[in-house]
Amino acid sequence: MRKLLAITGILMIASLVLAACGGGAAPAPSNGGEVVTVVETVVVEVPGETVITQPQGYGTILARVLERGKLVCGGRTDLLGFGFLDDNGNNAGFDTDLCRAVAAAVFGDPTAVEFVPLTAADRGPALQTGEVDLLSRNVTWNSKRDAEWGNFTVTMFYDGQTFIVGSDSGINTLEDMDGATICVTTGTTTETNLATAFADAGISFESVTFEDTASVYSAYDTGSCDAATSDASQLAAIRVGLQDPSAHKLLDFTISKEYLTPAVPAGDDQWFDFVKTVMWSLIAAEEFGVTSANVEEMKSSPNGDIRTLLGAEGDWGYTQLGVDAAALANAISAVGNYGEIYDRYFGANGVFQLERGPNNLGINGGWLVAPAIK
Repeated sequence: MRKLLAITGILMIASLVLAACGGGAAPAPSNGGEVVTVVETVVVEVPGETVITQPQGYGTILARVLERGKLVCGGRTDLLGFGFLDDNGNNAGFDTDLCRAVAAAVFGDPTAVEFVPLTAADRGPALQTGEVDLLSRNVTWNSKRDAEWGNFTVTMFYDGQTFIVGSDSGINTLEDMDGATICVTTGTTTETNLATAFADAGISFESVTFEDTASVYSAYDTGSCDAATSDASQLAAIRVGLQDPSAHKLLDFTISKEYLTPAVPAGDDQWFDFVKTVMWSLIAAEEFGVTSANVEEMKSSPNGDIRTLLGAEGDWGYTQLGVDAAALANAISAVGNYGEIYDRYFGANGVFQLERGPNNLGINGGWLVAPAIK
């Protein structure tokens, strides 16, 4: 702590000064005299504790979620594998489970969440207005969205944009689609990437746009366009639900990189850090071999990093983040580690199969990494 002490002296500069040996008093200054103000600043160091001042908005979202008693998560119900309704009418999917992980971390209850179905065009406004606490809906992270929409947390699925076409269409390359009609969801990076790729290749196409994804693939399946385009994972999911999946194929190239990332409203660094940490914990859990079935057992692991991750010792940041020490353990127990979530929807027994590729752990040659949680 510093205190500033200002010492102000006013010196009268007379027109005459005392003679060196005269000792006589100087006459008062005449009207031609000058008054000069001299300010001297002295800095005095006063020992004391460092005070951390949090930015405006810090902690507001967590407080709102706790008061409401549930997390509000923006998602979807129309994309198999990522966000859909199961046979019992319950929300399910990879993105859905990420929401449930956050709910479990806050409340210890993965069902303490309200899912708000959003169209592609609704995603940005829902974040900007704070309608949702978390957006987990196949959202591509890019610099413009980061600047305008909110805070993007941790990339949880690496993908790329490609095309679905008829197996007997003769289309195998981008150039083969010169002059084709292509169905695409409007208001998405998919639409922008499509236009850029064709322009760069010097070929033309006719765009057939729809606001909702379901209409895109319905139109494609009934022959209203020659091809449809989106992330490869989304097209793989859609292909399964077409009238005759074998009559369609995905092209084996991509025209973009799509880093699918949950996002939160801007302005609350506590909530931003908390959601990031929950995402990292799912990745770290797979690396450590912590599963939904062995969380309690692993709390006594000989590995101190595992014990800290699960809240058995140390502080991984939960005090500053305003949550319980067992928050991450609760998330992992509720939905499993990253590999469990992936396999639930895209593994051998999933709703459809996708090779993990870049969605493997970094230690296994993939792109998924998490910082030390401690």
